[in-house]
Amino acid sequence: MVSQRTKTLWAKKRNDNGRELWLPLLVHLIDTQNVINYLYLHWLNDGQRTFLRQGFDTDDDAVVQRLIKFIGFIHDIGKATPAFQTKKSYRFNPAPELDQELIERLIQSGFTDLDQVYLAEPNKSPHTVAGEALLAYWGVPETISAIIGGHHGKPLRKNEHPQGQLNNYEKNYWQVDSSSGEISLKWQSVQEELFEEALRSSGYSDISEIPQMIPKPQAVVIEGLLIMADWLASTEYSDDQVELFNLFPLTTTYDGIDTQTRFQSAMITWERTSRWSPQRIIDGKELYAKRWGFTNVRPVQGKMTDAIGNLQDPGIIIVEAPMGIGKTEIALAAAEQLAGQKGLSGVFIGLPTQATTNAMFSRVKEWTDSIAQDENITLDIQLQHGKRALNKEYRRLPRAQTIMDDETEKDYLSSTGQVVVDSWFNGKKSILTNFVVATIDHLLLMGLKQKHLFLRHLSFSGKVVIIDEVHAYSAYMNSYLQKTLEWLAVYGVPVVVLSATLPKDKRNELIKAYLKGHSGKRKPKLAPENWQENEAYPLLSMTDGDQLIQITDFPPMTEQKLQVVREDIDNESLISEITCLLEKGGIAGLIVNTVQRAQELAQLATKIAPHLPTIIVHSRFVAADRALIEDKLQSLIGKHGKRPDKLLVIGTQVLEQSLDIDFDVMFTDISPMDLLLQRAGRLHRHTLQRPQTFTTPKLYVLGISKYGNYGDGNEAVYGKYLLKKTDYFLPAEITLPTDISHLVQVVYDTSTNDEVPKLTDDYEHFRNKITEKENAAQAFQIGKPWMGKSLHGWLDYDAGNLSDERANAAVRDIEETLEVIITRASRTGDELVDGRKLEDLSSEIIAEQTVQLPRVFSLDNKKIEKTIAKLEEQTAMHYSHWQQDSWLRGMLALRLDSNNQAYLDNYQLTYLPDLGLSYKKVEQ
Repeated sequence: MVSQRTKTLWAKKRNDNGRELWLPLLVHLIDTQNVINYLYLHWLNDGQRTFLRQGFDTDDDAVVQRLIKFIGFIHDIGKATPAFQTKKSYRFNPAPELDQELIERLIQSGFTDLDQVYLAEPNKSPHTVAGEALLAYWGVPETISAIIGGHHGKPLRKNEHPQGQLNNYEKNYWQVDSSSGEISLKWQSVQEELFEEALRSSGYSDISEIPQMIPKPQAVVIEGLLIMADWLASTEYSDDQVELFNLFPLTTTYDGIDTQTRFQSAMITWERTSRWSPQRIIDGKELYAKRWGFTNVRPVQGKMTDAIGNLQDPGIIIVEAPMGIGKTEIALAAAEQLAGQKGLSGVFIGLPTQATTNAMFSRVKEWTDSIAQDENITLDIQLQHGKRALNKEYRRLPRAQTIMDDETEKDYLSSTGQVVVDSWFNGKKSILTNFVVATIDHLLLMGLKQKHLFLRHLSFSGKVVIIDEVHAYSAYMNSYLQKTLEWLAVYGVPVVVLSATLPKDKRNELIKAYLKGHSGKRKPKLAPENWQENEAYPLLSMTDGDQLIQITDFPPMTEQKLQVVREDIDNESLISEITCLLEKGGIAGLIVNTVQRAQELAQLATKIAPHLPTIIVHSRFVAADRALIEDKLQSLIGKHGKRPDKLLVIGTQVLEQSLDIDFDVMFTDISPMDLLLQRAGRLHRHTLQRPQTFTTPKLYVLGISKYGNYGDGNEAVYGKYLLKKTDYFLPAEITLPTDISHLVQVVYDTSTNDEVPKLTDDYEHFRNKITEKENAAQAFQIGKPWMGKSLHGWLDYDAGNLSDERANAAVRDIEETLEVIITRASRTGDELVDGRKLEDLSSEIIAEQTVQLPRVFSLDNKKIEKTIAKLEEQTAMHYSHWQQDSWLRGMLALRLDSNNQAYLDNYQLTYLPDLGLSYKKVEQ
């Protein structure tokens, strides 16, 4: 039983348009205990509960559940202190009458002189720290009390000791500078009452029954679960304004609140989607037929899926296979297999770019639709990247709360199943969604020290993780990836890695990182001979517990011989040659390494060959224009496109990464071997009837004037070392897919360096850059999973409270760029470059008109600040109302004149819908 004095303590208070509202502390503690218990039993999956039990060395769920309930109740014990109870209402919503009324109630319940108390430094004892200090004072083990201290997202620093709190700030805890005496004993009495109630309601009869130690990985997941439970128990209303855990009028007392009914009603309202509980997959072929309608599974797909299904303790699975072989289906089939075996309930798919992520989202959406309809359930999905609001398919998805409002639609969903977006899972909670398709940074953030990191670990501990196009990640990103793999292995999370062109050193590092997390050792106990040198292709590498399995004996695949032609010609000659080649029809692709070169070639093509249809695509288009261009390319030269008689497509690296398109002939700037092969994957990609001129696929490699001289632009992008090795080992004929692995390995394997002339200095420069990137990546990375006893210090020296964009950049090591909204001045009212008036458009459409400025405007901090200041001044002058708009707040405008031009810092910028944003230096 708790006293009236304890029932009078408050947890939350607010003046809501004249209505004085409060929430008794005891109600919030019970709410949070109920919620965290519910989440443990019904939201966590079997795999996560198994992982937590392992940390307690038990098979008994009740052992973990008791501690979970205890932590849920006791988490805000630090609010039962004078430092908290005498806090004023927030500055932005002052409520002095409410503050005074609650103080008077506390005095009436038995506290002494609370209206006269003066605390010199109440902020030195925030309620999270106070809660941990009280638990330490009572003898609760540090590994548990540290969870209470960190439940607002960041635990105490390594050198902070909560015990010192009670010595240094006694008045914050007991109102007076003494732990004895009538006043302090009243505070100790309510604190101990709450502690005893936490023990009793959790199933403990004594403090000695609390576990003495929780391993750090389990503590991280429990902390994440507590943060989620606290946030949910603090959510007053759903997005459609249905009550969840609302505050009460001041006239309502604790005894007038039915906490059980309140909890049950809130959870019925909150849980609007189903938990995916996949079963073990027995027949892989049946799965392919069910999900994708495949009557004939490709031999590589069938064999890999069967092998994955035979694993007993699956860990990391690396699929190396050619472009177009169906790796995505292998990965999604594996996700069902692995989730069923491991008892997991979600999938994360990470990709290198927004374009590849958008393309994958469509495929994953179809796959989850099939699951939802097959099992008659409602699944939630998230697309995560900085431009997801522009993805029409994502925007068209129904919102979970809308579904529950419409009984007819609710009945329809219960009978057919559907995929939706659950609006509660937004912001930092969005990663907790069951199915997430995202740019890879959302996974790599697992390794970045940042507030509320626990939520991300909670999420990934319950998912199968798929990493696509892993060859595309830099040394800096790979450092984060290896740290992330180590933690995923500790959680027992299976990881599926996909690549068509993976250097063996990178493959080996991924395997070693995962094994280190799984068993503490970087090498498998049992593995094939020379596994680190394996150049077989296709290749399936899998860990099964501590064992490594590699499968190489796949049926022969159809081979294609590709002729390589080296060319060193000027731009005019290049366009003339392409024009002659396409005289009798055909589709040519021209992939170059810089946006400026792409624009110059496109303008030249228009001049030299005005009758040759030409499309240019690169990263410096307004997002909406680029989407239209990519849609047009898919409709013309995609898998089922209506191919025109002739077409020239000029693009940058975006063509090698995201679009499933097919060229009859390809020209490409020199690039590292793996990227050349990726580009070649768009050459004769589909089985088609081709013009006679192009029955043999030809890859023209540009920019090789003489060995070691590749042009400033190419060398600036890729460096001389890899370009020299690619130049040296590039054959006159490539047999696809047979040669893919060998060509990639021979370039990336340092043992071949001696074969390549004049390479020493270039390799040293390359190695120094890699080392520099790897060292830089260590700055804000979390420690190893088993480092340190408790959560104390886990996020010390963190990256700060970064915005989403800056956090994502922190794990990508990308140079900062500036993004602007393109508008155009007009006498009749400002407009978009397509002529639509801003006043006639929604803010959402205006927000789609973003484009990145060229790097010349963000070369260093001084340049960035100068550019931002100029753009902010212009935006405030013409579009000051944007600051009051949720879509446009904080955006910068680049306002063009009637000629589609603007001047910025001695540069003339021009935007044309068919060319993108270009620039040139002008004399002052």
